[in-house]
Amino acid sequence: MIDHVRDLASVRDATERLLSAAAKLNNDSTAEPSRLPGWTRGHVLAHLARNADALVNVLAGRPMYASAEARDADIERDAPRPLTEQLADVAESAARFRDEAAKPADWSRTVELRNGVTDSASRVPFRRWVEVELHHVDLGIGYELEDLPEEFVQREISFLTARFSGNAGVPPTLITDGTHAWRTGREGAPDDATVKVSGPAPEVVGWLSGRRDGSALTAEGGLLPALPPL
Repeated sequence: MIDHVRDLASVRDATERLLSAAAKLNNDSTAEPSRLPGWTRGHVLAHLARNADALVNVLAGRPMYASAEARDADIERDAPRPLTEQLADVAESAARFRDEAAKPADWSRTVELRNGVTDSASRVPFRRWVEVELHHVDLGIGYELEDLPEEFVQREISFLTARFSGNAGVPPTLITDGTHAWRTGREGAPDDATVKVSGPAPEVVGWLSGRRDGSALTAEGGLLPALPPL
């Protein structure tokens, strides 16, 4: 059962961690490359702010972004700003998201995100939590996948394996971190055709999210599956 109130609290905590860590940067380091190809740290911070506003739109029943081109243009516009402006924007947009989420609403309703994707409104706070946690890692300022909250890692693995489930380009795959197990990929194949992938949970979430190459994981019954981009 999704607890959107609890997830909103997790979003708040994750945002505070990110803002505290990013406050140690300066204008020069904000302009340096992040871990995301083609993006500086300023791009990452700008994206986080604009994503918060986009999710306000989602909760309010408006289009998430005016267009894909407008989304990209807004990030490019905001990326070069001084650090103080970046941090204020992330904090203020986070507050707008928090205020919108505090309004009385039917959290079981279906909302529309980008590219026609739909989901329950109750999952929107978790989606925002994903943005804050993973992009904190992407900043490359000392917060690693191993530092992510355990609950978040387990839920994000479940979320990503569900996303790849039924994908014809991914072989039937059983993933385990030694304690939990998830299935993903094509369905309907016999068990002996299943690739078994195992390793620490941070490595699993890094591979599934495209942030690590999976070289620290072990694959049995076939090669480590190549995953499509998110």
